[in-house]
Amino acid sequence: MLVIVLENAPPRLRGRLAIWLLEVRAGVYVGNYSRRLREHMWEQVEQGIEDGNAVMAWRTNNEAGFDFLTLGENRRIPTEMDGAKLVSFLPIIDNTTE
Repeated sequence: MLVIVLENAPPRLRGRLAIWLLEVRAGVYVGNYSRRLREHMWEQVEQGIEDGNAVMAWRTNNEAGFDFLTLGENRRIPTEMDGAKLVSFLPIIDNTTE
């Protein structure tokens, strides 16, 4: 299983992913493809994301049963701890107190 989630992505990238994957919600794509095609799709995301952000998750043989990649600015950032990939949150920046 492969899942790609896009936020603030250009329409041409969303259309490009819709060639291979089913868009089950706005910006949420699912499918079941080989490693080679998964890597090709991620290259398309890297080339077309512009100011948006993306995450791709897929099933693999590790303790968690899945792995993921992220791209672009987001409060959630991948962090590896004792060999396990986790997600940490950056604090909210309050620009109103100047």
